[in-house]
Amino acid sequence: MSTIISFCGMECSSCPAYIATQENNDELRKKTAEEWAKLFKMDVSPEDINCDGCTVEGAHSAYCNICEIRKCGTDRGLQSCAFCDDYGCEKLVKVHQMEPACRKRLDELRSR
Repeated sequence: MSTIISFCGMECSSCPAYIATQENNDELRKKTAEEWAKLFKMDVSPEDINCDGCTVEGAHSAYCNICEIRKCGTDRGLQSCAFCDDYGCEKLVKVHQMEPACRKRLDELRSR
């Protein structure tokens, strides 16, 4: 499986929603739905756990469908936030404070 990086720098290809979709793994969908329902404090069912990756057309999971960073990147026609003129915006700062590895991935993309 190739590495897929989301708009914000998360590694989609290691996300349980992505893996469950690619492997058609209903047990992983159920487990992920339960975990995400608690984490995001929203209703998430196993049927919501379908994703082909943040930056591609296709299925996107419950949280990804409402992600403001994904919407912004899609609306701007970006491959990644790393290529945005507003890189380091307020939306990204929140994610990067929780997941510093995401910023590192995007910084590496920007430096290429």
